Amino acid sequence: MAKKIEKEIEIMEETKVKPFQKFLLLVLIPLLIVITLGLIIATATGVNVFEKAKSYTAKIPIVGSLAQKENAAGIKNIEKNVNDLQNQLNDRNAEITQLQEKLDSKDTELQKAKLDNSQLQQDMKDLNAAQKESKRALKDIVSTYETMSPKKSAPIIAKMTDTEALKILSSVKPEALAAIMENMDSTQAARFTELMTNTDASSQPSKP
Repeated sequence: MAKKIEKEIEIMEETKVKPFQKFLLLVLIPLLIVITLGLIIATATGVNVFEKAKSYTAKIPIVGSLAQKENAAGIKNIEKNVNDLQNQLNDRNAEITQLQEKLDSKDTELQKAKLDNSQLQQDMKDLNAAQKESKRALKDIVSTYETMSPKKSAPIIAKMTDTEALKILSSVKPEALAAIMENMDSTQAARFTELMTNTDASSQPSKP
C-alpha cells in the first residue's frame, strides 16, 4: 500500500515538472536567445536599442503620457529652482546696492567734514592773523599818541567814538594818559575816566 502511494506521488511530481521543463525549452530559452541575438545585431549595425524602445514607448498612449507628465513635472521643478535662485540673487543685489549707497553717503559726509574742518582751521588762522595785525596796528597807534604832545592828542581822542578812545586810553602809559586827560575838557575827561573804570571793573573776575 505504501509503495503504491509513493509511486503515485512520483507520478504527480513528474507531471508537474514536465510542463515547466517544456516551458523552459520551448518558450523562455528561445526567447532569451532571440533577444540576445537581436541586441548583438542592433549593436553591430549601430542601432541604439534603448532609444528605439523609448520612442516606441512614447507612442504607446498610457506610457507616453506618463513619460510626458514626468518630464513636465521635472521641467517645472527646474524652473521653480531657477526662479528661486534668481529671486535670491536679486535680493542680494538689492542689499549690495543699499550698502553701496550707504557707503557712498558716508564717504560724502566724511569728505564734507574734512572740508569743513579745513575751512574752520583756515578761518582760525585768518582770525589769529587779523587779531595779531589789529594788536600790532593798535600798538603802533598807541606808540604814536604817546610820542605826540598831549595838547594835540587830547582833541583828536575826544572826537573819537567811545570804543576807539577807550582802546587808546587803556593802552597808553600812565604818564601819557594823565597828560592827555589834563588837556581835555573836564567833562570829557570825567566821562572817559568813568568808562575806563567801568571797563576795568567788568573785565576783572567776580569774587566767589
